Amino acid sequence: KNIRENNTFIAFSRHFQKAEAPVPAIFAVNDASTIYLQEDFGDISLLNKLETLGHGDEAYKLFQKSLRSLAELQIRGDEGLDYSWCITSREFGKQAIISDLLYFKYYFLDTLGIPYDKEKLLDDFEAMGTYLTHVDHKYFMFRDFQSRNVMIDDFDEVHFIDYQGGMKGALQYDVASLLWQARAELSNDWKLSLLDYYMDCVDEILSTQIDRTRFVSQYNGYVMIRLLQVLGAYGFRGLFERKAQFLTSIPLALRNLKWFVEDKRIGIGLPEFERLLGLIVQDDVINRFEPVRASDDTPLIVRINSFSYKNGGIPADISTNGGGFVFDCRGLLNPGRKTEFKTRTGRDKDVKDYLEQQTKMPEFLNSVYNLADIAVEDYIKRGFSDLMISFGCTGGQHRSVYAADALARHLRNKFNVKITLSHIIQDSKNWINKLPDVTAE
Repeated sequence: KNIRENNTFIAFSRHFQKAEAPVPAIFAVNDASTIYLQEDFGDISLLNKLETLGHGDEAYKLFQKSLRSLAELQIRGDEGLDYSWCITSREFGKQAIISDLLYFKYYFLDTLGIPYDKEKLLDDFEAMGTYLTHVDHKYFMFRDFQSRNVMIDDFDEVHFIDYQGGMKGALQYDVASLLWQARAELSNDWKLSLLDYYMDCVDEILSTQIDRTRFVSQYNGYVMIRLLQVLGAYGFRGLFERKAQFLTSIPLALRNLKWFVEDKRIGIGLPEFERLLGLIVQDDVINRFEPVRASDDTPLIVRINSFSYKNGGIPADISTNGGGFVFDCRGLLNPGRKTEFKTRTGRDKDVKDYLEQQTKMPEFLNSVYNLADIAVEDYIKRGFSDLMISFGCTGGQHRSVYAADALARHLRNKFNVKITLSHIIQDSKNWINKLPDVTAE
């Protein structure tokens, strides 16, 4: 729908393809640039791999591959790139840096109610922007180079997506984005060794030696900028738009920032800024955003179901307490009306993409999360043992399956609570859905 964004993605992709970067090929584009056909790398990201493999040698090698390919895309992809395609600004310069800092200030810092000297803080922002603008190496900057945007194929090769927000900028920003992503929870040893590996790759591509002391000092500055930009985004999405998944990410992001504030130096004095950073990473601030977490001894079991209103109806509550929720998904567009989805379910990628992009499922689930979170938190605190939450749609195949899976994932991540998940119709059919027999008439 965003034609400018489409055009930028297409132009960047075609350019990077010529530089042999691991980006999707663009096969076709309609005249209006509203639809394009691109290469599909599957749905397994580097973050998915890390969650599956753990922090072992196999995952480490994937991070190395990602960083080598990143260095090649940044440097070789910069050659001849038309930066007039950039969506916002052509370069991540002083103004862009200050904008990120103000984003953090407005959408996170100011919500905490901590008093500060506004003039001194803005002076520190100005100094930070000036310091980080004077970098030795400016090439293509991905802007959101995190493990969700690195796709891993069946042969463990890496591929990049979602770089249309890129611009010219410092090499350090993208490395900081990947290595300091809160969800990845990389150890300090990994961060240090992978940064060294990345600098080795840059040296090889440039055929020269970068000044590593200066590079690392400014890298630390970009780490801080990235961490604060992410907190600003979580604040906007979570505190202002009330999207539950962003609220739950705030404690992890704050702990990430806390470790950085206590252990790293950025090579420039910022007295008011540093004072405030020390305050916002205190335990009492982090605890404001910490949800209640279930332990092994917590009795609560949340029973989540998907069902069909046409076939069986609302499932019985086996706990007999009659509590919980039933959510009717029939107000959302039904993928089952489309021929290509009739034998598919809410667990298939094409159906999930349709529900996420063509329906109001994301808004629906945010409302579900807000209601369910209140009940789950209260039930954990009060020692209750059962909570049942069911999702119904016409056939119990697409919308209800997707929603039930999404809520189960959300509650596990946020509360560490025990879940039993039952897809009543699909389990009874062994997840096999046949086309209706139109010749039966």
